[in-house]
Amino acid sequence: MKYENIRRAKFISRPNRFIANIEIDGKTEICHVKNTGRCKELLTHNAHIFVQEFDSKIRKTKYDLISVYKGKRLINMDSQVPNKVFGEWVKNSSIFENIKLIKTEQKYKNSRFDFYLEADEKKIFVEVKGVTLEEDGIVMFPDAPTERGLKHLNELSLCIDEGYEAYVFFIVQMKDVKYFTSNVKTHKEFAEALIKARQKGVNIIALDCDVKEDSITAMNFVEIKL
Repeated sequence: MKYENIRRAKFISRPNRFIANIEIDGKTEICHVKNTGRCKELLTHNAHIFVQEFDSKIRKTKYDLISVYKGKRLINMDSQVPNKVFGEWVKNSSIFENIKLIKTEQKYKNSRFDFYLEADEKKIFVEVKGVTLEEDGIVMFPDAPTERGLKHLNELSLCIDEGYEAYVFFIVQMKDVKYFTSNVKTHKEFAEALIKARQKGVNIIALDCDVKEDSITAMNFVEIKL
């Protein structure tokens, strides 16, 4: 996944979930924050960030916040990119052989899953989650309670009963991490549901990413500890 028109900037403050004040070219500008999660450990005063610049009269802001340095680690925090990263990765991966069909935003019962695939004789639902929360090399999800995520896990489990295969892919939007786990402190119910889903037969997979200023690419499988 490649970005165009990437600029270096500094984070100043975040008045609300959708807007950040940034410093770029010595001026204070308003920037759209695509990730509505808390991200308090990422968006610290004077943090070095990368933003995407747009030239559009339709937009309210000229910039989108794309990534941030946490120490020496560059973390992509674009919440819209994990699905694109997975979509690129799955076409070149051997995890599903002979893919015949890939559909996005596929409705099933009361949920709309990110992907539906058909490979050989398999019918597969996939839900994709982006991961930006990291502590001492350990990455966790979620960074805020997610009732939507909880519903997805429960309904993926129902897919198994009807003969589908089901997967949750956690796209870790950084590299060089130790392992992935649930953020029990933030949402205990989600952590418990993830364990139950795996016991039911839902495949839980995490992939780290090579993150650069203007790109993000899925790379390696990450160990999962639940």
